[in-house]
Amino acid sequence: MSNTFAELYSPLLKEVFTVQAQQQLAQGADGLTCALAYAEHGKPEFTLAYLLLIDLSEEEKRELLALSYERRAILSEEKAETLSQQFRRPFPLIKLEAQKDRVAANQVRQGRRVRRDSKILRVN
Repeated sequence: MSNTFAELYSPLLKEVFTVQAQQQLAQGADGLTCALAYAEHGKPEFTLAYLLLIDLSEEEKRELLALSYERRAILSEEKAETLSQQFRRPFPLIKLEAQKDRVAANQVRQGRRVRRDSKILRVN
């Protein structure tokens, strides 16, 4: 039996994001609208907080969370490019984080737990 969306992804979420989402919903905000807006801004933590609180199919929740990770990857790559041009040097760690976000998006789409392993980068 496969794990539910909440079982797979709620461990990724810090309480502060859930509290913020609960407050917004209590004030009458539409959870799906908020989740979509945060996904568009590349904010998977906020997107996840709303997705855990609203009634939506598991597949739709996975797709929206994956889109949020992908959007953050795009925004990170754009930021790395802007900084590279501004400071005339590469920003490989920003690009590495973007790659991790793309992997996370794929893991979410496949219904797998997101692995955010941190590996030590060796510099010689």
